[in-house]
This record gives sequence, structure tokens and C-alpha cells, in this order.
Amino acid sequence: MSRSLTFRKSLLTLGVALPFMAGAAFAQTPPAPSAAPATSPAAVPAVDPAKVIARVNGVEITEGDLAIASEDPALQMPNVPEEQKRELLTGYMIDLKLGAKAAEAAKVGSSAEFARKLAYNRDKTLLDEYLDQESKKAVTPEAARKLYEETVKSVPAEQEVRARHILVENEDEAKKIAARVKGGEDFAKVAGEVSKDPGSKTDGGDLGFFTKDRMVEPFAEAAFKLEPGQISDPVKSQFGWHVIKVEEKRTKPAPSFEETKDQVETYLARKAQQDLIMGLRKNAKIERLDDKGNLVEQKQP
Repeated sequence: MSRSLTFRKSLLTLGVALPFMAGAAFAQTPPAPSAAPATSPAAVPAVDPAKVIARVNGVEITEGDLAIASEDPALQMPNVPEEQKRELLTGYMIDLKLGAKAAEAAKVGSSAEFARKLAYNRDKTLLDEYLDQESKKAVTPEAARKLYEETVKSVPAEQEVRARHILVENEDEAKKIAARVKGGEDFAKVAGEVSKDPGSKTDGGDLGFFTKDRMVEPFAEAAFKLEPGQISDPVKSQFGWHVIKVEEKRTKPAPSFEETKDQVETYLARKAQQDLIMGLRKNAKIERLDDKGNLVEQKQP
């Protein structure tokens, strides 16, 4: 099992996990940050939520109303320019005020069904706001760093190698190539001349760093038995015959805190929310009824 996958599984709690990528990405040096712009962008002025942007028959629509509408999942417009999006949202708010007033006049809000929907949406909004507030308390720089460090410590060290290979179709050809490179010919040059692997041929057969589980078993077994500088005898796999040269061996580095910060914070927020709900359930008297109105046994959450 790769170290990154182990890292991910060790953070499974209450069905919440950090979605770290598996594979060799963690072993690679992250790209250098791009150069800073020549001039800093102007600070975006704070928007007053009470500022009136429109009126409908005397009813005011404010910047705060527009901000709430922009968070509605049904009104997301990811590919629409901001100015056009603002215009569309303002138009929607105008229609909403007009439609709501007309619905009131038609006494739509007087039904029991409407009252139930209103109560449901009020409860949902209250819960969403409460969970958001509580999760923000849990996501602190100290908590994120502590979780990261504890998880890294719990992940066992994993070996990986950097190897080159030459892939050919048959054993006789592989034996001849093995004799050439063991006899002193440059491995990368020979790989560029004869290897049938298009993915590594142009790089002199270089496969980069990999863990044992990322290669087919016969290849991986042979590669991990070699020491740096050693060349294998021909090895057969489902792809053909390989001659392998190990360049380096090392302990695979864990992903850095900066690489995983967003995932760590997401995990902390979701765990805080689930812990809150589980705590509320634990301290509540919950009764379920069957279709005849009789109490049924309450299962533990």
C-alpha cells in the first residue's frame, strides 16, 4: 500500500476522509511559485449590505439580499461574467419580490402545506448557519497543523526507487541488451535506441520514482532487489521483457503541510459538524413510530 494511500486511510473518522492523491505526486518537488505581479491589485472596497440597489413598488432590494441570492445553489452561474451575473441576480430579486407579493394576495401562504415548507426551510437554514459557525471554530491553524503532524507520524515509512528500463518483445533480445549494458554501454542511450516503451524511451528509459505497488509484480520484485547502479537480468511481464537499472533508492517523503492544508481544513470542518450532530442526538429523547403509531425501538446512531 502506498504511503499516500495509508496517509489518507489513517484519517478516516465517521466516514470523513482527506482526499489526498495517491501515487508519485507527493515524491516530486512542488512547482516554484510564479513571480509576483509588478503592481498589487487595488483592494476591493467593502460592500454595505444595507445599500439599496433597487425598489419594487416601494419594497427595497439591498446588497445583502443580492449576496444571499448569489449563494443559492440554484442560481450559480460559474461561466457568467460578474457584471452580467449581478444584472441577472438583480432581475431575479425583482421578480421574486413581485411574485411573492402576488402569492400573498392569492393567500398561497395560508395553507398547512406552505406552513410545513416554511418551517422546514427555517430549520434547515438555522442548522446550516449553526454548523457553519461551529466548524469555523474547529478549523484553526493550530488544529490543522496538529492533525497533519499526528497523521504523518502514524504513516509507516515506505521505500521507493528511481529506475530505468528497456522493454523488448522476446527473451533472446533482452539477453543481448542486458549483455550490452552490463558490458559498459550507456543504459539511457541503448534505451533510446531499442526500447519499445514509448512513454520512457525518449527519457532514456527513466521511469522516475515509484513505490512497489505501482508496478506490475515481476517488474517491481526485480527492481526493489537491485541496489543503485545495478542492472537486472531479463525480467518477463505482461508487457514483454525488461532490462532494469536502478538509479536511486529513498524513503518516500510525506506530502507537505502546504500541499494538504485545504484537505486537512475540510476534514476538520466536516468532523466538527458530524461530532456536533452526534452529540445532539446522544442527548436527545428520540422516538420513532411505526405505521400504526406505536413506538419502535430506537437504534443507536
